Amino acid sequence: MDETVPVTQSIDTLYPDANIPSQKQRWQDLIGQFESKYGKKPAFVARSPGRVNLIGEHIDYSLYEVLPMAIAADVLIAVAVSSPEEDGANGITDAVIPMLNINPHKHRPSQCTVPSSGEADIDATVHEWTNYFKAGFNGAVDLLRKENEKFSPCSMQILVDGNVPAGGGLSSSAAFVCASALAVLRANGRELVKKRELVELAIVSERAVGVNSGGMDQSASVFAVKGDALSVSFSPELHAEAIPFPKVEPPITFMIAQSFVTSDKHVTAPRCYNLRVVECTLAAEVMAAKLGVELQDDSGPLRRSLRGLQHAVFSSSSGGGKTTKDPSKPLPLGDPQTPYKQQLEQMLSMTPNLLDQETGYTRSDIAETLQISVPALESRYMTTFPVHADRFHLAKRAKHVFSEALRVLAFKELLQNQKSANDTKLLERLGALMNETQESCREVYECSCPEIDQLCSIARDAGAYG
Repeated sequence: MDETVPVTQSIDTLYPDANIPSQKQRWQDLIGQFESKYGKKPAFVARSPGRVNLIGEHIDYSLYEVLPMAIAADVLIAVAVSSPEEDGANGITDAVIPMLNINPHKHRPSQCTVPSSGEADIDATVHEWTNYFKAGFNGAVDLLRKENEKFSPCSMQILVDGNVPAGGGLSSSAAFVCASALAVLRANGRELVKKRELVELAIVSERAVGVNSGGMDQSASVFAVKGDALSVSFSPELHAEAIPFPKVEPPITFMIAQSFVTSDKHVTAPRCYNLRVVECTLAAEVMAAKLGVELQDDSGPLRRSLRGLQHAVFSSSSGGGKTTKDPSKPLPLGDPQTPYKQQLEQMLSMTPNLLDQETGYTRSDIAETLQISVPALESRYMTTFPVHADRFHLAKRAKHVFSEALRVLAFKELLQNQKSANDTKLLERLGALMNETQESCREVYECSCPEIDQLCSIARDAGAYG
């Protein structure tokens, strides 16, 4: 967790052996185009990979553990730096950053000028590729100013190349923000960058482009270990550890298939991603109100989370809350000594009683439960990241989160407690959990699509376990 981002002189350690020849050509093309456009070679190239999630879908922003792994597809940013002397000779007092892309027809060239004590302007209402670089830039500059209040960013020249499919569910945006922040830190003199600080600033920075992001994507991009799964947890603090895959015959193999249905978070966020974040947050608030427990601010996108609710329930000494079924009978709050898995099971079992409006909750319903006005509700939860919804399906979202957190525990336990190399049931059990996840995403969390369901069906028919 406290190790630094590696610096290498060779790309041979970055990619699978079969990819090395094509990647060498790609890097050479990037450097060649940089020199052609800027008249000099880049000082360095910052890289950050995309990721695929094995299990733990849409629960990172509720602060529950997830199990992703990095992929070979990545974002590269070639960087040259203008020294203060060069800027001064040209009469430049602000940081000037031309931003070019290897594909200028799709991603138009741009430039931003940043005052010595300011930050890059981001218009989150406009879906612009350079916003992701600016987000990483601002996060890095904010960190550097905390270390030195007189810090002023230097001018840079950048050329970006990315082969993580945009809107394909492989976290191209997080890879871009992580690579951008890393590039800015390095360009401004940080020779060593700690992985934890890079992830933590990238998580917050990406929210500047209008997405209520969790922390799985950034963590997978930075902490991942080649060939292993990555366990990422967020409570009580960010923690990541590599989980090696068991040695079995046949070996565990994951196939990544693309549906070619794009779902850009920025475009669909008000009715999809950001809405789910709001629904999970409000589920926590409503359940807490009905239980009579007080939520504390946490690291969730909206400062409250279902994981925070679980912590409040199982660390409370208040003796009980009330259910809506029979207000005269208290619902005993959890014993702090309850094992974590049982805590989750109890949270899941109490959800239908506490969130009993199957058709969903209106703004008025939620405001009344929380004893605030509708405008206050909207200001607190729906202003920074606007959402489009008349009804909020709190019960279904909480059910998915708690059940998915349990599936992550089960999946991780299977990986870490292999019975033998000839355990023929291991792959079946792992596959069954992944199938349950996909069913929950489709039926409960409502974040899938028919094309993904078809891909899953085709894969299972061809012999995949899940």
